[in-house]
Amino acid sequence: MFAPYKMREMKLENRVVVSPMATYSARDGIPNDFHLVHYGTRAQGGAGLVYTEMTCVSPTARITPGCTGMYAPEHAAAWKRIVDFVHSNSKAKICLQLGHSGAKGSTRVGWEGYDVPLDSGNWPVIAASDVPWSPQNQIPEPMTRADMDEVRDQFVAAVQMGIECGFDMVELHAAHGYLLSSFITPLMNKRTDEYGGSLEGRLRYPLEIFEAMRAVWPAEKPMSVRISANDWMGDLGVTPGDAVEIARAFTEAGADLIDVSAGQTWAESAPVYGRMFQTPFADQIRNEARVSTMAVGNIYEVDHANSILAAGRADLVALARPHLIDPMWTLRAAAQQDYREVAVPPPYLGGMTQLARNMAREAELKA
Repeated sequence: MFAPYKMREMKLENRVVVSPMATYSARDGIPNDFHLVHYGTRAQGGAGLVYTEMTCVSPTARITPGCTGMYAPEHAAAWKRIVDFVHSNSKAKICLQLGHSGAKGSTRVGWEGYDVPLDSGNWPVIAASDVPWSPQNQIPEPMTRADMDEVRDQFVAAVQMGIECGFDMVELHAAHGYLLSSFITPLMNKRTDEYGGSLEGRLRYPLEIFEAMRAVWPAEKPMSVRISANDWMGDLGVTPGDAVEIARAFTEAGADLIDVSAGQTWAESAPVYGRMFQTPFADQIRNEARVSTMAVGNIYEVDHANSILAAGRADLVALARPHLIDPMWTLRAAAQQDYREVAVPPPYLGGMTQLARNMAREAELKA
């Protein structure tokens, strides 16, 4: 896990990633002091790469009123403050994840109920087809070509603001039933034009978005794509075999990493949860498509991370919930393994030394 990794000209100190996690703490899309502390602390915690939460490309692209945005000058100014702090106070790199909520938009913040519509102030939602996320959610308006052009341009504008902010990397969110995912999965895409039907047709618009972003993003900086590698609906939805082809298509379009998640694309799906439960998909994609992957999903122990990487099942490991409760997860992992080369913020060196000493003593006593 402490082996370095390089994508294009971006060099990571290690293979540990702070996964993108919604915090629902913005107002009018503007990240604030909460986000500065949230991302800044996790960057200081030793991870090689820190992801932002899904940051939305327009007001109506937000999942909830608490989601961050990248569609106004004040958003860019606030994000730049965070990026500058990360770069000045850690060796971590920071990735901007961009997305559009699609049919799952205009809902309450997570702790008030997932995917529950707002009591008031709802905004209209769009998707590949008029398939609602659930009976209680809005019926989305199927996207016209004019809608597609507008959203594509919003993604491009967000990428350009990301350049101004100094982000090291950009990720396109094409998973979890959000807008671009609604094109990819046949469960949500019922179109009869060139943007529906076969996997090639369903990928056409997400690839168009990615290629437009890649065209303006600096060539020396990497880009990634988050996909749902399994709809957990058998042959009715996207299967792991389909995911291999999806990963190949995005890699050919210029993606440097496939962020392999799964599910959340159909309300009635039946996922099989467990320790590292999505890692087999990252493994299959990496070793069949021969592309770089990041594993995510119920990875929470040092042995999980090391075994995934040592076995060649993924190139990076992303941890979400462990980082929510322990921003210093990577420093703690280094102390546990008596690894002394990890980057520690100078003000915290004393604490790191004590932690490593105490963990070594505890291991001796157990032995």
